[in-house]
Amino acid sequence: MSWNLTVAAIVERAGRFLVVEEMDPGYPHPVLNQPAGHVDPGEPLVDAVVRETREETGLAFTPDSLVGFYQLRARNGDDYCRVCFTGTVPEDAEAHPENPEEILACRWLTRDEIAAGNPRSSVVLRCIDDYLAGVRLPLAAVAHFHVDR
Repeated sequence: MSWNLTVAAIVERAGRFLVVEEMDPGYPHPVLNQPAGHVDPGEPLVDAVVRETREETGLAFTPDSLVGFYQLRARNGDDYCRVCFTGTVPEDAEAHPENPEEILACRWLTRDEIAAGNPRSSVVLRCIDDYLAGVRLPLAAVAHFHVDR
């Protein structure tokens, strides 16, 4: 089995969560997701979540803790490992995707609005539920190494 490694960012303000509306290949309708995406080869996980959040929302994300690791078998049959972080973005900044062909819109929605919408997968809500339950691990739990020879 091969895995796809992804990262996701949970950003909450006054009970609303930053989500992106995007197309899921092979699915006919737009879906809601945390700012998320694939980790590039050799890229540290924390760097990847900062980059993905900036690309998808135009916002500078500052991670402050790890929410968890989530294993997912997607609709397309592929296996994913999602590493979910929580953190902040500048209070006064407006979210705008850097690539509007990939991200249709950025929204601030409640957990219930996300659930009533069309979440990309059940892991989107599980990450939010874990965040709301107070699940937090220190960023030091995520380490990046290069092999020294």
